[in-house]
Amino acid sequence: MAHLRTYIVEDSPVIRENLIATLEEMVPVEVIGTADDESSAAQWLGQSDNACDLVIIDIFLKSGSGLGVLQTARKAAAERKLVVLSNYATPDMRRKCMQLGADKVFDKSNEIDGLISYCARLASGEDAGNASSALPS
Repeated sequence: MAHLRTYIVEDSPVIRENLIATLEEMVPVEVIGTADDESSAAQWLGQSDNACDLVIIDIFLKSGSGLGVLQTARKAAAERKLVVLSNYATPDMRRKCMQLGADKVFDKSNEIDGLISYCARLASGEDAGNASSALPS
């Protein structure tokens, strides 16, 4: 399995550090950077020499929004997966995130296992499909 070079956009230091520890323990992930606000994330993601395989984005940030990060990340020509991980993964928010270019949306409170499985599939080169985070009917 290849290591997924991952960039995390999360404003809570506790959640960010726990997420990094969990991902690095459970799947071949290498966290290459983090941001806690939209402008820092947008600046990093907009630089062509900052390559990564996966970006994990929270919706509510210290300043700005994960929705703005999604827009910036999609405008960049880079090939990378965009995942939203939020406590606010309502059906409407999931739809909005997918419209803005998210590949997947996971709820922090009950879909961490889905995120881990998704990351494992990406790392193994499998098609990640539309598993547990598919849009609700």
